[in-house]
Amino acid sequence: MNKLRSTFVIVTALAASAFVQAADMSEPQFVSIFNGKDLTGWKANGDASIWTVENGIIVGKNNAKREGGTLATTKEYKNFVIELDVKYMPPADSGIMMRKPGLQMQIGTSHSLKTELTGSFYLGALSYTDDSTAKDTWKVFKPGDWNTIRLQARGAIFTVWVNGQKVHTYADDKHPDAGPVSVQVHNDEQSKIEFRNIKIAELK
Repeated sequence: MNKLRSTFVIVTALAASAFVQAADMSEPQFVSIFNGKDLTGWKANGDASIWTVENGIIVGKNNAKREGGTLATTKEYKNFVIELDVKYMPPADSGIMMRKPGLQMQIGTSHSLKTELTGSFYLGALSYTDDSTAKDTWKVFKPGDWNTIRLQARGAIFTVWVNGQKVHTYADDKHPDAGPVSVQVHNDEQSKIEFRNIKIAELK
C-alpha cells in the first residue's frame, strides 16, 4: 500500500469511527472475563507459573530466570471494548495484545526505550512511531496505585482511556482479524503486574 492510499484509509477510518461513536453513545454491555478465583477462560503462553490468582487479582511476576509471558483469553475478539484495573511500580513492562496480525497497547515502561509509554501502540520493527505514541498519559496515571484502563478496538481505530480520560486514538488498518486478548509480563525483567475487574464488551 502506497503512502497516499494508506493516509486515505486512515482518514476514512477515523471519520467512520467518529460517526459510529456519535450515533451510539450508550455504555457497552460488558461481561466479566475473570471470575476472581482462577484462570478459567484464559491460557498462559510460556511458563504458566508466572501467573497466579491472589485475593481476586491476577498477578504476573517474572520467574527466577527473568522470563515473562502472556496470558490470553481462550475466546477471540475483533471489535470490542476491554476495561480493567492494573497496578505496577515503574519500571515495569506490560501490555494488552489483540487482533491478528497482533497489535500491542503498551502498559508501563518500554523495556527497550526505558520510557513510560502507557497507552501507546508497539509496532514491532517500527517500535513506536509519533502517531502510535500516547503523549500525556503521565498526567492521569498513578504509579504504584490502581489505574483503570479502557481500550476500544473498532475497525481500524484504537482508542485508550486511563482513569476516565481519553489519552490516545490510533488508526491502523494492518490488524484486521479477530484474535485472543492477552496481558503480558515482559522478558528480562524483575517486576510484578496486577490485574483485576477485567470485563469486555463485543461491538458490531
